[in-house]
Amino acid sequence: MQFAIRSANYQDQSMLNICDADLVGKKITEGELTMNITEGCYCERFVEKDEAELLLKNSSIINMAGKETVSLSLKLGIGSENAVKTVSDIPFLIIFNM
Repeated sequence: MQFAIRSANYQDQSMLNICDADLVGKKITEGELTMNITEGCYCERFVEKDEAELLLKNSSIINMAGKETVSLSLKLGIGSENAVKTVSDIPFLIIFNM
């Protein structure tokens, strides 16, 4: 499984946008809510699971989307299942560890 990532520094914090690679370029719609999983936001490059784990563990701000990504995060103890939101069967989770 590959993950799409974009990382940056924001106010001296490491910020990571990460999603399941197959979501890049998709438009997720539920009712009046539409979310675009754009290459510009999520896809600086693709990484494998080992690197995704390291990035998740070492980032302060994480914006994630996708079943594999959110599942990996929860397995690592990053975030809570109660905080996961779902749009059209796609889970999303945002983490702030400052």
